[in-house]
Amino acid sequence: MISIFNLFSIGIGPSSSHTVGPMRAACQFAQKITSPEFIDVVHFLTVEVHGSLAFTGKGHGTDKAILMGLEGEHPETIDPDGIDARMEKISIDHQLCLNQKKNAGIQSATTFHIKPRYVTPRTFKWHEFQGIQCSQSATGP
Repeated sequence: MISIFNLFSIGIGPSSSHTVGPMRAACQFAQKITSPEFIDVVHFLTVEVHGSLAFTGKGHGTDKAILMGLEGEHPETIDPDGIDARMEKISIDHQLCLNQKKNAGIQSATTFHIKPRYVTPRTFKWHEFQGIQCSQSATGP
């Protein structure tokens, strides 16, 4: 039997389709790069979004979802009331705490490399949000 909870996902909205997937992907990425294998070499992140996430991402909360995911948050457990204060802190400090383990620089909490071009499955094999880049430089790429 399928319940209503199988059909809908919790997200930070207003569009869960633009927040849940990117937050989960960012969280998984942060878990990987804060593993012992990578934690000492990651100092700066650049985030890149494509397709519909780039066209409507900020208005739909994708930027917040990605940054909160990078900090180790999950769509089901994040406190939505604390997001704006955290986004402001990231914007002021130009840093976020990857997976709640390590600080890393980021150009801005609200400035992503946005590539609003149509991407077909042939030219882009994964989700439209596949581009977080890491740099060993503390000042960025």
